[in-house]
Amino acid sequence: VPNLQGPRYVSPAPNGGFVVSEECGDVKVFMSSRKLLCSLSSKYGHRFGNPAGVCVDMDGSILVADEQRRTVHLFPEHGAPVCLVSAGLQRPAGVACSSFGHLFVADAGENCVKVFKYCVRPP
Repeated sequence: VPNLQGPRYVSPAPNGGFVVSEECGDVKVFMSSRKLLCSLSSKYGHRFGNPAGVCVDMDGSILVADEQRRTVHLFPEHGAPVCLVSAGLQRPAGVACSSFGHLFVADAGENCVKVFKYCVRPP
């Protein structure tokens, strides 16, 4: 996939596509054909500081760690972004989520992994 602006982290998406964070401050979503589906900045009108780790949960929502803003946001397929973590992070880098609703955040500023519980919809 050419023409990325400083690709940093990549994650597969459930539909066979993938998500890539870029140093320039954006996150791009690609289809399985490697064709650009959307930019999260454009689709949601969201301004990233320095997007780092990305992952996709069981519902197809994209989670993004922002090192500069020290947050983790969830971008649902439909609806507005949700800030899942807004405090307690020094330098969130990598993120991963489990099928049990756990969010794992590698905090490079504190040399640890922090675990959060979240639920987007009732089980």
